[in-house]
Amino acid sequence: MIRRIDLAPGTKLTEDQLARTSSIDAEVLSVAARIIDEVRRRDDEALIDYTKRFDGVELTTLRVTAEEISDAMTSVDDEFLDAISAAASAIEDFHARQVTQSWFTTHEGGIFLGQKVTPLSRVGIYVPGGRACYPSSVLMGAIPALVAGVGEVVMVAPPDSSGNINPYTLAAAAIVGIDEIYKVGGAQAIAALAFGTQSIPRVDKIVGPGNAYVTAAKKLVMGDCGIDMLAGPSEVLILADETAVPLFVAIDLMAQAEHDPRAATYLVTTDPDLPAEVEEALSVLLGESPRGEITAQSLSENGVFVVCPDMSTALDAVNLIAPEHLEIQTVDAFHLLSGIKNAGAIFLGPWTPESVGDYVAGPNHVLPTGGTARFSNPLSVDDFVKKSSVLSYSFEALESEGPDAMTFANREGLWAHEAAIALRLGMVLSEDDDLGEDDDDSGGSEPR
Repeated sequence: MIRRIDLAPGTKLTEDQLARTSSIDAEVLSVAARIIDEVRRRDDEALIDYTKRFDGVELTTLRVTAEEISDAMTSVDDEFLDAISAAASAIEDFHARQVTQSWFTTHEGGIFLGQKVTPLSRVGIYVPGGRACYPSSVLMGAIPALVAGVGEVVMVAPPDSSGNINPYTLAAAAIVGIDEIYKVGGAQAIAALAFGTQSIPRVDKIVGPGNAYVTAAKKLVMGDCGIDMLAGPSEVLILADETAVPLFVAIDLMAQAEHDPRAATYLVTTDPDLPAEVEEALSVLLGESPRGEITAQSLSENGVFVVCPDMSTALDAVNLIAPEHLEIQTVDAFHLLSGIKNAGAIFLGPWTPESVGDYVAGPNHVLPTGGTARFSNPLSVDDFVKKSSVLSYSFEALESEGPDAMTFANREGLWAHEAAIALRLGMVLSEDDDLGEDDDDSGGSEPR
């Protein structure tokens, strides 16, 4: 049975009722920290040791060869190659619309201002292995980076027990033009990308989801390099009314639950009869799923049905949960869009399962989880560029605006800030200025 919460009229769902847990625990962070330290000290030797320990294979070289990539392309079926090529085209088209151009403007008196947009030089894409292969994650990580103009895109993925990366994953890399690929996964792969080893040059940013140890490692290296986000277990929320088809709701919940026993699934509905109808459909569908055990565990441990007295209460519940994926299966799905404040990706109507967003629609499937859609965005072209402010003043502009800046500097007690303007304007600082005087005797340094 999936846990059910019935909200009375006039009440709202609370975080306590959700009982969500932290995505990274202290023990996982501690293990990831030790792995990172080992990789920093022992470089490739540590990577090879950890690959033997965690993946069960002893490698002599970490980089995937051109021959291995070629073999992967010939081993996968044409239907897959056609599907991934079509998906790549849709993803590229969607992300091309996100490109931000540099801009510049001038103001009267000789002021030139603007913003310079520069692609990152080198980016690492982490592609998970483990329970399934994820060629779609290759596309979602690499294509926006390439659209942004990143110079070098490198991929890491854990090998199987034979020392190979899944051929579908390699074929996806070949389709988008990635040829620098390394057989390394887990926290050790994040460490290698962040700090570099003999075989793997360091990157500017790491993107892509992984297990708890990968997420912990990304948290620990954040600041030494950029990361996209701290992704937790995958999640879906289906907002439904009495018009929803129970079979559709059930299979879409399963589509998230089959990822991982820790995946979170929510049904928020105004129809009190729908949860029982969905449970009935689940009992049939679970028996047909080859991943039924994982799916059932996820649903029973992390599934929640929330029954609301009205749609306003249901929308409040959705925005509190702030799901990674939100499906709206109601009679007025488009009308409800304006009421959604927090969601990573929104799927409108009964014919838009989350599966199309994972693969072929075009929007990115690397999305904020664990409620972080309150303040985070899907992976996009913006994640692969940096922006620099550009300023240029004429003497006349400095003469006009400089005194105001000097006033700020004076009140903040920063003598050289004020003098930098005064000297250019041939001004004499007032003798009663107390610039440089620090009223705080604590001995602490200035914050800037």
